[in-house]
Amino acid sequence: MEELEKWHKDYNPELHMVRRPFSTPGYHTTLKDVAFTHPTLAAFIYALGLLDSEEDTYKERASDILRKGISLQDQNRENSTYGIWSWFLEEPLTMMAPPDWNWADFCGKRLVLAEQRHGNRLPADLREQIRFAVFCACDAIMKRNVGPGYTNIAIMGAFVTLIAGEVFGVEQYTEYGLERLRKFSDYTHELGTFQEFNSPTYTVVAIQELSSIHTSTKLPEAKRLSADMLDVAWRMVAEHYHVPTGQWSGPHSRSYSTVMTDSVKSFLQMACGEDTVSLQSEAPLIYSLDWYGNHIECPPAYKPAFVDGNGGEYTQVIHKDAQGNAINIATTYKDERISLGTFSKDVMWNQRRNLLAYTRNGDSFSYIHLRFLHDGYDYSSAVFTSRQDRTDVLLGIGFCTNGGDTHIGLDLIDGTLEAADLRLRFEIGGCLEGVETRIKEDTEAVHVKLDDAALAMRAAVLFASFDGEQPHWEITRDGERLYVDYIIYAGDKKRFDFRSMQEALLVLAFRLSGEEAAPFEASVVSLGPETGSLGSQVHATYQTIGGSLLELTLPLKPAAKQQMLHRK
Repeated sequence: MEELEKWHKDYNPELHMVRRPFSTPGYHTTLKDVAFTHPTLAAFIYALGLLDSEEDTYKERASDILRKGISLQDQNRENSTYGIWSWFLEEPLTMMAPPDWNWADFCGKRLVLAEQRHGNRLPADLREQIRFAVFCACDAIMKRNVGPGYTNIAIMGAFVTLIAGEVFGVEQYTEYGLERLRKFSDYTHELGTFQEFNSPTYTVVAIQELSSIHTSTKLPEAKRLSADMLDVAWRMVAEHYHVPTGQWSGPHSRSYSTVMTDSVKSFLQMACGEDTVSLQSEAPLIYSLDWYGNHIECPPAYKPAFVDGNGGEYTQVIHKDAQGNAINIATTYKDERISLGTFSKDVMWNQRRNLLAYTRNGDSFSYIHLRFLHDGYDYSSAVFTSRQDRTDVLLGIGFCTNGGDTHIGLDLIDGTLEAADLRLRFEIGGCLEGVETRIKEDTEAVHVKLDDAALAMRAAVLFASFDGEQPHWEITRDGERLYVDYIIYAGDKKRFDFRSMQEALLVLAFRLSGEEAAPFEASVVSLGPETGSLGSQVHATYQTIGGSLLELTLPLKPAAKQQMLHRK
């Protein structure tokens, strides 16, 4: 009821919608310079919350909102957008670029729950509208038929179709939803984890959706499968929570905030119980209306991980080729001061956290996030490759000719790029007290003292070649962030053609350890000759603190994305 009070003030009774400050991830919507919008999803969430309050005074408002929201769905079977909604009242589907088909899942879920929980309290004509809208959403979900690798939508689509089938007695939907849940379970067990691996955002969504299935279904098999997948999700969270810093260790397949948000902390607090953990001791709990009526609980076996900590190194294959060979391996190392995570092969999309570290800093923490930027925004056609051993990483940045610019799939390049600035960035944030930096010009290295010199980050360039440019280090500070940048190009806007480039590769050694740790022993062993389709290659080695030898062999020349991501 307290959370509903916050929503009431944003309700527009003329529009029967909720007003929200405009925000966008940078794709799908074409709206610009807009202060406020009326989101369709927020309207459905609010309407369900009003019904969940079981206050008769809110029933008419909830009904008005549901009618308005349903009217915004494309219910014309002839249209490609049949069954989905636009994001905003202010932007119809025809304006979006492209529309977001996930809205059949997101909005459809709230409508299914409105009928399942409160159908007997709603007018008959509205219940018919809900039924028809849900059927349109189910048809759209089944036609799109996303695979089990799209973790949160695979689960949410299973929920909408499965529960719709149970609620409305449509066997076709029930069978589809149950089969989709089976496929997701089989795929997850074969891989050993979720494809959307270790995402603070979408692991929470996955837990919510799996909990929704487990709470709402009456089918024993669906309950068993959802419980099994919930165990996979909670194990992943427990393995990556870092007690010394209170952060969710990397690497992250998808993330919208490098620092764990209060809403995620609140979720973990709620799921673990106040008697077990205290993650939000200094801030109020941020309650989500989606939690109501949904039994969400961390299994007892994993609760100690949020209190005592569990150091060590964890590895997980998250992508395999057609022959079953590992293509991308996630590695996470944790101890009493540091957590460091890397992917072995992935693109530098702004939702990826390919190299992410958290360190204690006094009573707080600092983070280190590696990025590659095109005019200040993460460049998705940069390809990250690494080998990690505890707190040492040997990494390379190559480039593909046909990947994305700002997004991996919605903003594809044609092999060329117009840029006024290209740079590799170690972004350091969180607490910056006691953080000191210096550039070692003679060795092409940087040194960053952390936690009043108790820890240090070192990064050394072993090889750098980019179309004849002369890269260099630069250190700047912007408010609460420190930027340690290796600048590839900065100047007038220039056209770079990756198809004709013969050399575009960076290789670095990275270490995060005690201030007095042993010096680097890393080098480029050889610059290999042309080797067929691979072209010239660079082979680099790095001696770790623990004595192991990390090695990378990387192509000098940009290539197609599929080829770059499948090279070992």
